[in-house]
Amino acid sequence: MSIRISAAVALGVASALALTGCSGSGGSSDGSTEITWLIEGGDQPQSMADATIAAFQKENPDITVKVDTRPGGTEGDNLIKTRLSTGDVPDLFSYNTGSLLQALNPDQTLTDLSDEDWVGELTEGFKTVASGENGLYGAPIGTGNAGGIAYSKKIYDELGLSVPTSWDEFVSNSEAIKAAGTAAPIIQSYGDTWTSQLMILADFANVTAVDPDWAQKYTDNEAKYADEPAFASWQHLQDVADAGLFNEDFASATFDDAAAKLSDGSGAQYPTLSFIVANLTKLNPDTVNDIGFFAIPADDAADTRLTLFEPAAVYIPKGVEGAELEATKKFVAFINSPEGCTLQGENLGINGPFSTSACALPDDVPTIVSDIQKYVDSGDTGTALEFLSPIKGPNLENIAVEVGSGISDAAKGAATYDDDVKKQAQQLGLEGW
Repeated sequence: MSIRISAAVALGVASALALTGCSGSGGSSDGSTEITWLIEGGDQPQSMADATIAAFQKENPDITVKVDTRPGGTEGDNLIKTRLSTGDVPDLFSYNTGSLLQALNPDQTLTDLSDEDWVGELTEGFKTVASGENGLYGAPIGTGNAGGIAYSKKIYDELGLSVPTSWDEFVSNSEAIKAAGTAAPIIQSYGDTWTSQLMILADFANVTAVDPDWAQKYTDNEAKYADEPAFASWQHLQDVADAGLFNEDFASATFDDAAAKLSDGSGAQYPTLSFIVANLTKLNPDTVNDIGFFAIPADDAADTRLTLFEPAAVYIPKGVEGAELEATKKFVAFINSPEGCTLQGENLGINGPFSTSACALPDDVPTIVSDIQKYVDSGDTGTALEFLSPIKGPNLENIAVEVGSGISDAAKGAATYDDDVKKQAQQLGLEGW
């Protein structure tokens, strides 16, 4: 499963290019309807699509669903935009939520699904990232992810530690693990530089706990990482680095190495995304439930929240009409039914919470997932910044590596990153920059 941490690319789709028609669908003389679903290529998306289509067509023999595939990454982004602008997009397509969705100019290019029955079952967080100014456009597909700390429950139990709710408690736990001498207190894996960002990105729900409007202020150039409350994320990264709480090979270790350290007990805590559960299961399914998950703690325990990365969604472009629109909406509703949810979990895996109450987690999910769900159930969550703002500087991971390696300090790192995002915001043409 591919989870993007990058923000939206610069270009939106102009409203003048709104769709007048879509390709790849139609009816036939016998009354049947054919629709097409565009998905990202790959074994997991394909297996999920095949299973979902087979189950849907069994219940709806008068509707045929075909699959088209696209590449991922920036190439896939550009393809979606091009096909939307030319009217050459199928009846249904899977794509990101949040800032990447906003780059599609959804109010002009997509079909409003606000009145569909399943909308009432969506979480408020998902509604926010799947909507434009004038409607809701996406239905969730797959689970979301959480950013936080994956930790060894066995090490915590052996040392008599409790899940920390404040930053001081987290540091105290880490110092106790260091004193025990059997495991690296905090795993870092700068051999894969993208992982260095999680100490910053997964802390963002704590920022919005203090200032709920921070993301909008950030987009409007009215809030900075060099200032509180966001500066705390950088200071925390410097503090644990200065305290020598990382694994000795932090500069060269990879994400796979970090998962292995958690799995074999040579590392105790790892700031990461919850999709690591798939790696842990593959490494040793017998011990995957020995790994738990908690939110990166805030300075004040009352502000500690778990940062959620919302799932992708399925969208219907404008221009789909008549029998094709009715059939496509019926298929979207099936995707968000309990049966559709089961098929998503079986084929895409369950790495975090569902974004609809129509989907219930199985009883046997790994501990990481059940720990995350507790935060969701209590409401102690917040949405990751990349879903709330289009601004994300390209050099965050390298700046975080410098601070985490002691090459730079928190103040310089935060200021450097603020300058990094300024360049991107100007490229995006945002007001106030």
